[in-house]
Amino acid sequence: MSTPSGFDELIHPATRLSVVALLAATEWADFAFVRDSLSLSDSALSKQLHTLEEAGYLELRKEGAGRKRRTKVRLTDRGRAAFDGHVAALRAIVEGAGPPAAAGRSAPQHSTEAAR
Repeated sequence: MSTPSGFDELIHPATRLSVVALLAATEWADFAFVRDSLSLSDSALSKQLHTLEEAGYLELRKEGAGRKRRTKVRLTDRGRAAFDGHVAALRAIVEGAGPPAAAGRSAPQHSTEAAR
């Protein structure tokens, strides 16, 4: 089986996929929100954000000064396109794993339906 078009090796690892999926649902997110939502340490999240930023998938913005300094993060247009393509590729993989529709067989029944 060949890898579908749009499959993104950079996004695919679970932690990065979780980060990008979370950011896809918003315009900007605070670093602390992403960290807490995904139960990551500061250093683990920073490493993933750095990797995605280097690829052009994220933009980081530092706001404030001193102890009030906050980091915000968002997907770039390139990052959104990569995420959308990756999700479409994953769907193609999942849909391709089902039983062949042309075989003329009906879908397997759940055990509760078969017992009736």
